[in-house]
Order: sequence, then C-alpha cells, then structure tokens
Amino acid sequence: MTDRRAKDDKPLFGRPWIFIRGVPAMKFLPPEGPPEIAFAGRSNVGKSSLINALVGHKGLARTSNTPGRTQELNYFVPDGYSGAEDDLPPMALVDMPGYGYAQAPKEHVDAWTKLVFDYLRGRSTLKRVYVLIDSRHGIKPNDEDVLDLLDKAAVSYQVVLTKTDKIKEAGVPRLVSETAEKIRKRPAAFPEVLATSSEKGRGLDVLREAIGCTITR
Repeated sequence: MTDRRAKDDKPLFGRPWIFIRGVPAMKFLPPEGPPEIAFAGRSNVGKSSLINALVGHKGLARTSNTPGRTQELNYFVPDGYSGAEDDLPPMALVDMPGYGYAQAPKEHVDAWTKLVFDYLRGRSTLKRVYVLIDSRHGIKPNDEDVLDLLDKAAVSYQVVLTKTDKIKEAGVPRLVSETAEKIRKRPAAFPEVLATSSEKGRGLDVLREAIGCTITR
C-alpha cells in the first residue's frame, strides 16, 4: 500500500506546493490517484486567496480582480513527488471555476458549468468539496443550486465562510449558526460551518485540520 504521508514527516501544509495542471475538459484530468479536495464558490468569493493562504504561497493560485478568470480545474500538489504509482502525493487541491458571473459570455458559462458538474459526478478520488460563501452576502440562489447538485450527486461538502474580516467580529458566530441552520437538512452537507479570513489568517488552522481528517478517513 502506498504511504501517502508527507515526505520527511513534514506537516501536510508545511511543504512547498506547486501547480501541476489546468484542466479545461474532462479528458485532460490527471489519472485518479491521491485523494482530491476541491474548492467551489461564486466568482470573487476568494477561492484563490484562500488556497494561497492555506499553503503559505501567495502566488500559487492566481488571484484577480476580474471575476470569472479561473476557467479550468486547477490542480495543486505538494512538491517533491514523482507521480509514480509508489510515489504519489498525499493529496491534491483543486481550484474549481467560479460560478454565478453573469457578465461572462454565455457559451463560456455553459462550458465552465458542464466541466464542474461532470467533475463532481464522475471523480471517485474526490473526497470533499469546500463550498466558499462570502460572509458579507451569505448563501445566494446560485449557491443553493450548487448545494442541490452536490446533494443529488451525494458528494460530501462543507461550507466555509470567507472574508470574515469584512464584517463585524461580533456577528461572525451568529452568521455561522444561521448558515449551519440553512444547510442542516441537506443530506451531503457536513454539519460544521467554518469561518475564515485569508487576509487575517483566521480559521485557517481549523480548515487545515478538517482537510487532514477528510483525506485520512
């Protein structure tokens, strides 16, 4: 059995991470191997910033002030693995295209949407999707659509509130509680809602721990 612990016993997020592939269509997916953790969310929710903060590499995932820039499934893994069957990384992080950006050309939106939905339905190594919700806006109708799809596909997911530094600190616990209540009856939702701030580093250790527990189950 392959030992997928980080080499040299370094913590999973204590190693350098690298970008390995952008996937514009399902046929370009890497071979199924290590467990995958995906990040989904509306355009401009802060996915790239959160991934960069998680791994401590500001330039890893591309960030932009232009919503809808991420148009592929972008794969990231810890550095130093050959990709051979007996030397696979312990996991891969997948930055999914943002959804809900109405100003993008319709054909682009349709292509991104099909790619994301096909990936969710057909990837056996996908262990969990972290659905990012902007704490300033809460769950919107297009977020509900994605949660519906995840429930239908029976893909485990967990809601992560982003940009909590942009709201009053005293309001964060209430928002977490309200969000947890909104997803309480959803069959594929993990019940605990996480609150994070990439800019301030809040909640990142809790998210790292959650991801570590997910891939070792």
